[in-house]
Amino acid sequence: MLYLLSVSWGTTSGWWTLACLVVAICYSVILYHRPANINRIWKNLLFAFRTLAVFSVCFLLLAPLLKTVDKHLQKPLILILQDNSASIKKFPAKNFHPKAFLEDLHQLKTNLGDDYEVQEFHFDKNLSAGISDSLNGKQTDISNAFQNLNNRYSNQNIGAVILASDGLFNRGSSPLNIASTLKSNIYTIVLGDTIPKLDILIDHVDYNKTAFLGNDFVIDVSIEARQSKGKSIQLRITEDGKPVASQQLNASENNFKKSFPVKLNADKKGIHKFQVSLQSLAGEISTANNVTTIYVEVIDNRKKILILYDAPHPDVTAIRQSLGSNQNYEVKTSLLSDFDLTKLNTYNTLILEQLPNNRVNIQPLLTQANRLKLPVFYLLGAQSNLQQFNSLQKIISISSSNSSTQEVFALPDASFTTFILSDSAKTKISNFPPLLAPFGNYGNTSASILLKQKIGRVATSYPLLAFGEENGQRKAVLAGEGLWRWRLNEFQQFGNHRAFDELLSQSIQYLSVKSNRKRFEALPTKPVFDEDENVAFHAELYDQSFELVNQPEIAISLKNTNGKKYDFQFSKQDHSYQLNAGILPAGDYSYIAQTRLGNEVFKSNGNFSVKALITEDLQSAANQQLLYALAKENGGEMLTPQQLNKLPDLIRKNENIKTIAYQENKYKELIDEKWVFVLVLLLLSLEWFLRRRNGEI
Repeated sequence: MLYLLSVSWGTTSGWWTLACLVVAICYSVILYHRPANINRIWKNLLFAFRTLAVFSVCFLLLAPLLKTVDKHLQKPLILILQDNSASIKKFPAKNFHPKAFLEDLHQLKTNLGDDYEVQEFHFDKNLSAGISDSLNGKQTDISNAFQNLNNRYSNQNIGAVILASDGLFNRGSSPLNIASTLKSNIYTIVLGDTIPKLDILIDHVDYNKTAFLGNDFVIDVSIEARQSKGKSIQLRITEDGKPVASQQLNASENNFKKSFPVKLNADKKGIHKFQVSLQSLAGEISTANNVTTIYVEVIDNRKKILILYDAPHPDVTAIRQSLGSNQNYEVKTSLLSDFDLTKLNTYNTLILEQLPNNRVNIQPLLTQANRLKLPVFYLLGAQSNLQQFNSLQKIISISSSNSSTQEVFALPDASFTTFILSDSAKTKISNFPPLLAPFGNYGNTSASILLKQKIGRVATSYPLLAFGEENGQRKAVLAGEGLWRWRLNEFQQFGNHRAFDELLSQSIQYLSVKSNRKRFEALPTKPVFDEDENVAFHAELYDQSFELVNQPEIAISLKNTNGKKYDFQFSKQDHSYQLNAGILPAGDYSYIAQTRLGNEVFKSNGNFSVKALITEDLQSAANQQLLYALAKENGGEMLTPQQLNKLPDLIRKNENIKTIAYQENKYKELIDEKWVFVLVLLLLSLEWFLRRRNGEI
């Protein structure tokens, strides 16, 4: 680090320094021009002290700036990125020893010496610090690892990224798309076997996770056969352990691929386990990829959703498209004036877009809806009649003297427990564009608030999306228009509508499901979990007045098909209960939760499944082409594990990998420096002392 110091000026000209010097000299001349009882040497010395002191004071009045320049040297960053996925260990190249290789990889840090700053990482689905010898990652996302490195070290001197991998990824996008954002040289080390071996596998199964009772549904099976020309392949499908379909195929070439539909029937309500398997061949490199398991939930009816409006609005289209993509819902949209009121009893939920307003009378419609206990979802906007709206429900009350609106952002409420919304959805929603909410005073409410309003950067207690129940009729209110912007924004940012669809689907599911009068219920947050995600439960307990309570403890026991038990205690959260059971082995589980409230004992039981991940078994040959392209397009080279010792020399010879210097300028007002005051005080004190000593004072 090199440190330089200089004085610079703000808005004042430096020529005023001469004026300061003239003032100081004149002042001293006036003070010392008359004869004195001291000799000439002492008089000149006193003159100099006074001149310097006055000059310093005048100079400070000009507000000069003290400029410091820090010059830093930044060594090149060398980022070692090690693939920790299970495929590295399952399909190694000949004479490859993982333990020895990882030791050599770690030794790179020493071999590169003090001229470089070396950081080590390993990755599978996520990126973590350090070298790992576990090699047990269930999923691989190379692009996510690159993105994380870019986020951590952006605007730093990244000299090189060393990627030790087999080039196989089963999550995220192609790493070629994001590697260039690192703006560094990429060296790749090919791990895994690059020679194709005999292997048949189920590449993927496309299916809908829900089917309707009594209907046929189709699963689309895609298989691959490698180095299997002339081999006979037997496909078998079972439902809950019972055979339901089979098919025989012949591989016509070494790299054989085939996709075909299989029609099945949803004849029983509930979650059904389907196992798709291929009979193994002699000499296969892996049989783990011959089997895959899927789960299909058979439901007994489809919810019918009615959206009524007085004038076309893009929000209606956005809601219809979102709910229409969910097979659980059948969506009907209609102008209020065109709707036959006698058919209202055929629907499960009613959505009113900016109704009531000043143009139409919806009282007959709502009278019928209240009689049917039909759930109602109000969408407010600039055309809403707020006075009439306030009289129709007690979820939200808005006092406003006009129909003006204001932009508000959505702020998820952490205390909301009516239903579960994923953390990723909450994060996305909080970053969605603003809605136009009615301007006014929002009264206190006892409703459950999922989203609150954030006006600019100010978080408010005003509800944006709230839910409640009145006389056995569930209701919801969204106090804003512009949902179509949310749907469009999410697709632009992420290429999907998952958060938007989840928000609407969960909202409609809560409204359309008949009110649950069970006093105790414990449910998994989803019927099927992947084996690398935490199994979670939510529980609610009501007293005799159907008020939520959570004073008692809740115990739950999970049991798999082998009879192994896992016992847990729920954690209390607000007025309900939550449980994170962690990661469980793949398989089917039953559970029973139990608690006591006073003298009453309550039990809740059910089932869920943990699905095994076999993505690391789907490909056995390393993707050498990808690793070569990564290196070639980013100024590096592709190496084998045996060539690892050449890497330090390659990095040293690369002229693009070098130490860079940068400087940081800092400005500070000179008047803030204490030593300046000490100097002035010292000059004046010395002058005073010498004058007194010579009898001038």
